[in-house]
Amino acid sequence: MVMRVIATICVLAGHLWPELIAAQDVSLRYNNFGAPGLIEMPNARSAPDADLAFSVNRFSGQTRSTLTFQVSPRFSASFRYAALDDVLSPNGIVYDDVLDRSFSLRYRLSDETDFLPALAIGMDDFAGTGIYSAEYLVATKALSPNLSLTAGIGWGRLAGVGGFDNPLGARFADRSVQDVGQGGAVRQNNLFKGDAAFFGGIDWQMTDQVGVVAEYSSDALDYQDGGRFDRQSPVNIALNYAPRDNLQVSAQYLYGSTVGAQLTYVLNPTQSPFGGGLDPGPVPVVPLRALAPTDAAIARKLAQEGLRLHAISRYPGRINVEVVNLTYPAPAQAIGRTARVLAAHAPADLRQFDIALVAQGIAGPVLRLNRADLKAQEFGLQGAASLLNAAQINAQATRPKPLAQPVFEWGITPYITPNIFDPDNPLRADVGLALDASWSPVPGVVVAGTLRQRVAGNLDQATRMSDSVLPRVRSEFALYDREGDVDLIDLTAAWYAQPTPNVTTRLSVGLLEEMFGGASAELLWRPDESPLAFGIEVNHVWQRGFESDFTFREYEVTTGHGSIYWDVGAGYRARVDAGRYLAGDWGTTIALSRQFRNGWSVGAFATFTDVSFDDFGEGSFDKGITISVPVSWLSGRPSRDSVDRTIRPVTRDGGARLHVEGRLYDLTNDLGADAIRGSWGRVWR
Repeated sequence: MVMRVIATICVLAGHLWPELIAAQDVSLRYNNFGAPGLIEMPNARSAPDADLAFSVNRFSGQTRSTLTFQVSPRFSASFRYAALDDVLSPNGIVYDDVLDRSFSLRYRLSDETDFLPALAIGMDDFAGTGIYSAEYLVATKALSPNLSLTAGIGWGRLAGVGGFDNPLGARFADRSVQDVGQGGAVRQNNLFKGDAAFFGGIDWQMTDQVGVVAEYSSDALDYQDGGRFDRQSPVNIALNYAPRDNLQVSAQYLYGSTVGAQLTYVLNPTQSPFGGGLDPGPVPVVPLRALAPTDAAIARKLAQEGLRLHAISRYPGRINVEVVNLTYPAPAQAIGRTARVLAAHAPADLRQFDIALVAQGIAGPVLRLNRADLKAQEFGLQGAASLLNAAQINAQATRPKPLAQPVFEWGITPYITPNIFDPDNPLRADVGLALDASWSPVPGVVVAGTLRQRVAGNLDQATRMSDSVLPRVRSEFALYDREGDVDLIDLTAAWYAQPTPNVTTRLSVGLLEEMFGGASAELLWRPDESPLAFGIEVNHVWQRGFESDFTFREYEVTTGHGSIYWDVGAGYRARVDAGRYLAGDWGTTIALSRQFRNGWSVGAFATFTDVSFDDFGEGSFDKGITISVPVSWLSGRPSRDSVDRTIRPVTRDGGARLHVEGRLYDLTNDLGADAIRGSWGRVWR
């Protein structure tokens, strides 16, 4: 019934308008909540698939910073961090300087057609303090290439003006009052309940860069303190300017009494600023007979291509090599570079190349390429596809003989460790230099460590103390930041093994991470070309001293998980971990992510344990967002490095898991046949 009412409004407007269009030609805008919308109100538009938008909005004593990810063509998710000078609680108490964290979800139910609008449904602040709690159903119709109309119905905060009885019926009539509390709890009992109200607006794109938006807002801003903000009108007006396709600026006159401004920056992980990359050219396939075709010569040539020869064996008419990919984000590119080196430098009587990628002594399936196919397809119009069709993949092939030489690697790189949710100072960070070193005396055994020297920053100025009633396994992180400028982050010895092609193991001992040391054992069963994998991990650890040296505190715990990994397809992955966490609590973590072929990854996770929301404290349960940005995407140069960040609304002790380098699922991600096929477009790069 409600959907029909909203759709009817837009359909009638479409019939009365002389120019009807089906496409969403009006420029996409982000509203003050960082989602596609008008000004304060949402609309039914969706951003292009995989768009990642960063928005900052300021008006009347509040600043909203939002990260919105278009998870799929229809589904988007937002994380919002708002700083409010004053919040008026429903019980009449005014809270000063509130820092609020909230999540939003929206889904486009139907696409726009010639006569029907697009329809979308959404939920704001469904797991936060409830300051922005609202649900909505909204329709948007383009009336011309430059003009669109939006009409919607809202609940919760979006039913503050012109409210009427809930059209969903008596079961949805009552909505509980949400006081400003510790936040984090999912309030499913309030969804689409209480009074409802209509909202809407019109969007006019005057030029390619300039647009005007006017809206009727159903938000009464009940949580805004009347002493600082006087809502005089439901009408908002905004002038928008887009100097570039991925940058939007908005100047606004809001609620008849105040002005506001917004800045939005958009990027898309699938669109590299460097196009196909700035990779140096590969060697030609044409044989170079003048060079000595020894194993050492092949190893040197592979090293020049950013690859390390791990093992090599020769058979009549065939050479079998295993290489470590030190450089290329795309595993197929490492395969292609290896094949080129072999074609150029291996003896002419070797007509077949068996190539496998290796990580810490663990090998993926063998890819067999014919030398003649390489020569024939190097410049072919469909050369990559033809080469893949001619190749053979064998997971059970005999492994070549490893090179009997130790490997030592080290490097000094800059680092930054941000902390963006300290209530006393929302923006803290340290910067410095990190020394990373590793030594592998034999294949599969690695001794590695990280030493960090802080150069500048203010993490050591954090003064908030933990109030946790649980063992303080994470909530005293500020003490680790405060004690000393030189930190030994980790120092471990690890043994990796591969009993069968589908089974891998890891045993790590030492200082496993900044806060814990001990022993960690893991087993992973990952059948090649299967979407499912299963793992088990068991750890016994002691809590390290705050100085990040070799001292330990009294707390020790046995922790571990059973894990199910599911490659859903199209880049989406799901993971479920069940077991015991660092604070001794038992529970489950659910994680979803979207992986891109260029190395980008965006995901979210939530952990629920037997710790009650009250005992957990602020945030109610552990949750967060994960983002991984490949350095090659930022620089255009091939690199295996990435910038990884986990954004947690709050760091508490419940649901805390041990951090261990070299976990097997991530280690073997780029070794399998699916990873090679998925990146095959770069085999000739």
